Amino acid sequence: MRKVAINGFGRIGRLTLRAALERKADLDFVAVNDLVDVKTLAHLFKYDSVHRSYPGAVGADDDSIIVDGKKIRVFSERDPSNLPWAELGVDIVIESTGFFRKKKDAASHLKAGAKKVIITAPARGDEEVLTVVMGVNENAYEASLNDIVSGASCTTNCLVPMVKV
Repeated sequence: MRKVAINGFGRIGRLTLRAALERKADLDFVAVNDLVDVKTLAHLFKYDSVHRSYPGAVGADDDSIIVDGKKIRVFSERDPSNLPWAELGVDIVIESTGFFRKKKDAASHLKAGAKKVIITAPARGDEEVLTVVMGVNENAYEASLNDIVSGASCTTNCLVPMVKV
């Protein structure tokens, strides 16, 4: 089972966790990094104005969100290179802050010990980052070459599969 951390627990970060849990994905969410306090993060995860309340149990203690009895450590670190990804054995970081969209910035998660980074928005900057749109070009991904990928934008994910048809 791959260990996953989420950097940025705003709407996209929360919905990523929720979707994975509801689909019983073979992923182990071990950490969240966000500057908001733990109790507020737990509350925002539990109650969603569009998707309604998360059906499971959600709580918080001093340093974790507890979802369905599983503790997910919470950190409040502005510099991702200071996060304990190596110590936690993080395989994949979901980069959903919107701030680390350049390859060199997202690479700070790799420096911290993560193996892969998925940027949840279009990548920026001069360095090339593979943008993956499922159903369109996921075959372009090569694990040995692509440590940082972009999941594109919501608009791209909506329109490009239709254009492919």
